[in-house]
Amino acid sequence: MAILLALAAPELEVLGITCVAGNVPLALTQRNARIICELAGRPDMPVFAGAARPMERALVTAEHVHGKTGLNGPELWQPVMPLRREHAVDFIINTLRENRAGAVTLAVLGPLTNIALALKKAPDIAAHIAEIVLMGGGCFEGGNITPAAEFNIYVDPDAARLVFDSGIPLVVMPLDLTHKTLTTRERVARFAGIGNKVGRFTAEMLGFFERFDMEKYGSLGAPLHDPNVIAYLLKPEIYAGREVNIEIETSSELTRGMTVVDWWRVSGRQANATFMREVDDTAFYELLFARLGQYRDGTAR
Repeated sequence: MAILLALAAPELEVLGITCVAGNVPLALTQRNARIICELAGRPDMPVFAGAARPMERALVTAEHVHGKTGLNGPELWQPVMPLRREHAVDFIINTLRENRAGAVTLAVLGPLTNIALALKKAPDIAAHIAEIVLMGGGCFEGGNITPAAEFNIYVDPDAARLVFDSGIPLVVMPLDLTHKTLTTRERVARFAGIGNKVGRFTAEMLGFFERFDMEKYGSLGAPLHDPNVIAYLLKPEIYAGREVNIEIETSSELTRGMTVVDWWRVSGRQANATFMREVDDTAFYELLFARLGQYRDGTAR
C-alpha cells in the first residue's frame, strides 16, 4: 500500500525501489515489489534486489503475519517486468551521488540493511541525503516481534544502529503511531468499493493481514504501518511528534532491537530523530482512499 500510494502521488518522483530480506526472503520481496508496480501500471519503475540477510545475524521473517508469499490474500502472478541487474546498495550510492545534496529522501519500509551497507561502502553519501523517513521501532507500545522490539529494527539491529548514529536527519514512524491507524470493517469495505483493481487487491490483502493483529491485540482492525511513511511525505501536517534521542540495543538477547527512546529527555544525549506519536487517522485514510481511487484498470494489470 505504501508503494501504491507513492506511485499515485504526482508530488513525488520515485527514483527506484530497493528490496531487502524482511517479512519474507529477498526472492519474494523483490517479486512482490514488481507485482505491485505492475498492478499500478508502472512496469517501467526500476526495482533492485539488495541484501538477502542482515549484516551480522541470521534472517528472521514474518510469514506468520503476511503469509508464505508475503502478500497473501489476493491472487498473485509472476511479474513480467525485469529485476534490474544493479545491486540495490550500488543503486542507492550512485543515485545519491548523481543528485544534488538534499534532493533525495529515503523512504524505508523494512529492515535498514541496504541503507547501512550503502553508508559503510560510501560514507560520503550521508551528506547527500535530505532525510530518511522510516517505519520502525516503538516506545510506549513496546514491541511486536518481542516484548521490547519492533520487527524491522529487530531483524537487523546492527544496521539500525549504524543509521541512527549516522547524523542523517531521521523521521521515525513507530508502533506508537501506526497502532493509531487501524483498519475497520468500514474502511476495508471502502477500499473494496473504490471500483478498480487496486482497491480490490488492497481489500483482499488487508482481509488476510488483519486476522493476525485483530486476534493478537483484540482490536477491530489492524494497524497500517508502512503507508504512514509515504503519507508523511504528502501530508506532514497530519502528524505530530518530537525530536528525541534514540539508541538501538544490539547486545542484549532480552531486548535486542529495542529502540531506546528518550521521550522525556532524561539521558542528556543529543536528539538524533523525530519520533512521531500522533496522527489524524481520518485524514490518513482519506488520503489513501483518494489516491488509490485514482488508479484506472486500463493502467493496472
